[in-house]
This record gives sequence, structure tokens and C-alpha cells, in this order.
Amino acid sequence: MTDRNPNLGSGEELLAVRDLTVTFPTADGDVHAVRGVDYVLRRGEVLGIVGESGSGKSVSSLAVMGLLPKSARIQGSITFRGEELLGLSERKLMKLRGKQIAMIFQDPMTSLNPVYKIGFQLEEAILAHNDLPKDKARKRAVELLEIVGIPFPAKRIDQYPHEFSGGMRQRVVIAIAMANDPDVIIADEPTTALDVTVQAQVLESLRTAQRETGAAMVLITHDLGVVAGQADRVLVMYAGKPVETGGVDDIYYNPRMPYTLGLLGSLPRLDVNRAERLTPIQGSPPSLLSLPPGCPFMPRCPLAKDLCAEQEPELVITDTPEHWAACHYSALLAGKQADEVFAASAEDAALPEEYGAEISGVTGQVTNTVEEVAE
Repeated sequence: MTDRNPNLGSGEELLAVRDLTVTFPTADGDVHAVRGVDYVLRRGEVLGIVGESGSGKSVSSLAVMGLLPKSARIQGSITFRGEELLGLSERKLMKLRGKQIAMIFQDPMTSLNPVYKIGFQLEEAILAHNDLPKDKARKRAVELLEIVGIPFPAKRIDQYPHEFSGGMRQRVVIAIAMANDPDVIIADEPTTALDVTVQAQVLESLRTAQRETGAAMVLITHDLGVVAGQADRVLVMYAGKPVETGGVDDIYYNPRMPYTLGLLGSLPRLDVNRAERLTPIQGSPPSLLSLPPGCPFMPRCPLAKDLCAEQEPELVITDTPEHWAACHYSALLAGKQADEVFAASAEDAALPEEYGAEISGVTGQVTNTVEEVAE
């Protein structure tokens, strides 16, 4: 491991992940799910971890929580307030989970027990780490529901999860996570499958949770739009490995890794001409069971050259001390837009002129034509 960590904020260091690797043995071979993740999280800051499905985002955070299966082979270091978590006994981890490090999972229906009332589950989280009378735990549970924006909390506390909408259930999970004023909150895809309005409500609840608890946060998502409004720093992952990291402005306005640029090019924006097509990244991520030599992004990269097939790039500093990228040709991306780099891929991805679709090269709009069929 190199002492290169670019993810240094200011303030008290809470969580440090260094050279973390996670491997899952299978009948077909080893799956290298996480390959050398490094970051430091300091009090009050938000780190956004982004990437496509299978990039290792969730696995790295489950390793922090000690929730991976026993078959997983974990190497590296995970420290919380200077204490090493890898190898810690389950009893000590149980005291840590929920009290000092809390996690918000992707699907609230897998986090909430459908046969217990919301109030019981909130009180359970509170009483697990605090010696309180039940009436005080209930009062705290009502306060938490009110903080995350649940209407009529004193009434809704006695309802079951199925009586809540998807967004309200997610806010209940956020309330459970903040129940014991943790130092670190890990939010794993907290807005997946929610519509835009509900997503905004859940994100506001996350901001409230952080503000009320003073916690640092790791926000895991594939939605770069979510990260833009929430995070202080961004860690982009691909094929189990960090490929770019830096401040939000560095990542969004001056990306230096083609994969990051491609993700930004496929993101709808309100500040550009709506007639312009999004720029997709062609192809699929590689299998983590048998990674090819060289850069894993090479088969999808318009800048790929012979060196990319021979040597996997390491994270190196770009134009600022906080901005690092893993690309042999990162300097070529300075000032580039996604459509300039992925132009050929975008043309290949154009919609076919079939199935009654008329494509206008002037406006970029697609008009569906419906023809009347005689019986």
C-alpha cells in the first residue's frame, strides 16, 4: 500500500479505510469484489461513493459494518477512532453498530419487520444501546418520526410498515439510523426506486439526520445528481477499485478519468439544451471473476491505447492535491466534454428508425407514429 490517500478533510478523523480488498471464493474461482479502497472520513463531512452496479460500493461498506459472510476474505485496514475493526469480535461489533456507526439500507422493507409496529422497531433501536424507561423511549421515537417529516407521528407510530408509503418507510429507516446520535451514517442507495418528489423528501431527511446528529456520512449511489447536492467529496469506483476521487467541483467540472466523464455525460441536466442527446457509455463492466490484464475500463474507453492493455493505472494526482485519477491519459481529458470523447459511441447508440419512430436530426426528438389498422 502507498501512503497516497487523497481523501483528507479537516477535523477529527472518524473512519479510515486503507487498502481494503474483499474476495469471495466461489466454485468458479475468486470474485475480487473490492480491490484497494482508500478513504478517510472526518466529522461532519459527506463522502459520496458512486459507480455502476457491481463496482464494489456496497461491499466495501458492508465490510466496514462487519456484515459480510464469513466466507469473504477481507484484507487491509478499517479503523474507527483509531480502533481496528477487522478481526473485532461480534459482541464488540454489536455494541458499535447503531450506536456509533449506523447504516441505512437500500430497501426499507428488508430493514423493517412487517409484523411489528413502527414504534416498537424504533424503541428497540433506542433501548438496544440506552438504559431508558419504555415511556421515554416511546417519546424519543415520536420525536424521531417528527424530525424526519412523518405527519402525525404520535398516531403513525402505532401503525405497521405496510401502512406507510415507500418514501415514508425510508424515512423511518433514517430515523432508526439516527436514533442513537451515531458518529458515522452509511446510506446505501437510499433513494433507489423512488420518484423525484419522494427522493427530494428522503434527501432532506438525510440532511436533517446529519444536522441533528453531527455525523459524518458515506452516501452510496449510482445517481450522480444525488451526490452533487449532498457530498463534499466523491469517490468513483469501477470494477471494485477507486478510479477517481476529489472534491465535488473537481469531479463534476474537471473529470480526469474517462469513466467519470461518461457517467456525467449520461446524466440529464437542466442547464444544457434539452434537444441534445445524452452520451452513453457503450458495453458492460467486466466480470470480477476473471479481470483481464491492464485497465478494466479499456474495452469501453475511447482513449484506450496499447499501454492500457498492459498496465492497470494507479491513482495519481492531477491538477490539484485533492484530485486524483487512475488513467494513463488523464491529461488529455482536461476541458473535455463527454460528447467530444464518446462521440462515436453516442452515434452507435442512436435509436433505429423502426417501430414507427421518426428521429429528427434537427431537434433530436423522437415522435411515435400510430397508424390505424382496419379490422
